[in-house]
Amino acid sequence: MIGWLRRRWGGSSLFSTGAALFVMVILQTLALGFGFPSFGEWLSRWWMNWLNILRNNAGIGIIALGMTFVIISGGIDLAVGSTLVAVGAMVMALIDTGPRGVLLNLGITGASAYIIGIAAGLIMGAALGTLTGLLVTRGKLPPFIATLGTMKICRSVTQHFMQGYTPTVPRPFLQIASLKVGGLLVMPILYWLACAAIFYVISKRTAFGRHVIAVGSNERAARLSGVNVQRVKRMVYALVGVMAAASAILQVSRIGSMDYANAGSGNEMDAISAVIVGGTSMSGGRGFVLGTVLGTLIIAVMNNLLNLLGVPPFLREAFKGVIVIGAVLLQKREATS
Repeated sequence: MIGWLRRRWGGSSLFSTGAALFVMVILQTLALGFGFPSFGEWLSRWWMNWLNILRNNAGIGIIALGMTFVIISGGIDLAVGSTLVAVGAMVMALIDTGPRGVLLNLGITGASAYIIGIAAGLIMGAALGTLTGLLVTRGKLPPFIATLGTMKICRSVTQHFMQGYTPTVPRPFLQIASLKVGGLLVMPILYWLACAAIFYVISKRTAFGRHVIAVGSNERAARLSGVNVQRVKRMVYALVGVMAAASAILQVSRIGSMDYANAGSGNEMDAISAVIVGGTSMSGGRGFVLGTVLGTLIIAVMNNLLNLLGVPPFLREAFKGVIVIGAVLLQKREATS
């Protein structure tokens, strides 16, 4: 039994990620404690704790799905947090019910305004991602440099144009994330699961998914095989841009506002951490959508566990760093075995 577990742990990233999540859930359950008057009350507290974990990390989970394709292709995107801020600011400016509301001044209100705002946000995310892809493919910039530059540009430009402006998000728009299903606030979770299902199908059942893996495995071989490498790279950055935009819309509909200086800050690191912990290779060519979902849950459960244990907030990032380093070391061990 021990030998089988050892072989599975070393030979399957999904197995090792799932096993790590199982251990984290047990530790989290123990940290939650059992000092409740009844089993029903304990189960209710455990269930609500899990709903909070999933709901609070749905936005990161959505971004991580797009980041999975970028890293599989051999790239990286540091601009997703700033893309989130830029898209969120534009969507709020469009649907603002105050005197500066763009669509309101055009006479467009209600559901029509919300649809236009959401569509414009997704298009903007795709456009920003495509710009990054062009910098990488046509400009021949390393992905780290290209996305570092766009990260700085998007956030600073957004802060400049939004200073002193606080849009009023209409209450019906908040129902996008706050609509209750069975009396529970689960819409962000459902959006995340729907995106994960779509990305799983793309990765496993489409030519694009196979091309992403081919480009990350061996770019020259992929090009000789007839794969349009530049197009694939542009598409993966556009895809993660759309996911960052979707996360921005979700955040606006949950909170009704956005801190332009801090919103999305660290999202890129959280998304990359989730992808790496989920078994996707930093060198490209290998990755799993399911692994990214599990990796997101590991990071989320770890944060919740540290909170339950009373670990100071500034030390929690250190634990996250240890997990990421351990995941990369495990990948190197698998590659050399």
